[in-house]
Amino acid sequence: MTKVESAAASDRNQEDKGTKQSRDPAMTQARILRAAKAEFAKEGFGGARVESIALRAKANKRLIYHYFESKEKLFLAVLEDAWLDIRTAEKRLELDHLPPREAIITLMTHTWNYYLKHPEFLALANNENLHRARHVKKSAIFSELHQDFVGMLKRILDRGVEEGSFRPGIDPVQLHISMAAVGYYYLTNQYTGRVIYGFDFSDKTALDARLSFNIDSIMRILAPD
Repeated sequence: MTKVESAAASDRNQEDKGTKQSRDPAMTQARILRAAKAEFAKEGFGGARVESIALRAKANKRLIYHYFESKEKLFLAVLEDAWLDIRTAEKRLELDHLPPREAIITLMTHTWNYYLKHPEFLALANNENLHRARHVKKSAIFSELHQDFVGMLKRILDRGVEEGSFRPGIDPVQLHISMAAVGYYYLTNQYTGRVIYGFDFSDKTALDARLSFNIDSIMRILAPD
């Protein structure tokens, strides 16, 4: 029996103690990625342990190294998967088929709700920025994911200018940064904000009010002179 076969057999034996182990490598890797995402989001890259990821995934640690080679490459795979997920979700909105103003409002609402439903995404983004993007710099797909998004946003802006609902000359990159920031900052600073301003940032009424304010702010930036 080879080392890989031995690792796979050990992984199956461990899984059989609880739930039945899938023999599909793609499913096994997906399960490891889910577990790794939860571990890295909670502990950060420095604090995360491969042993803990193996326990979460109900997988043998050697099998994790077989698929991902190292903790660093596993973290990069988690980051790529996280950004691929949000970009894929945005594509499903089919914003190119919506009127420009509706497209922007739909995108902002979707992004806000995505942040709320996926706090692990915010945690992973924060952690990678602490590491000055040293992992995603090594990614072959990271930049491509965002190029497609910026191109889509530019098409919305161009259509809005053509119909007279947006002013010309808005940089889609700067717009995207602003659209993401107005939601991102509120949620990543909600606990200190609660102490500073004296209200619960996670209360539904507060969340709804913040989304309305965010949309109004961006639409004022886009409004023709």
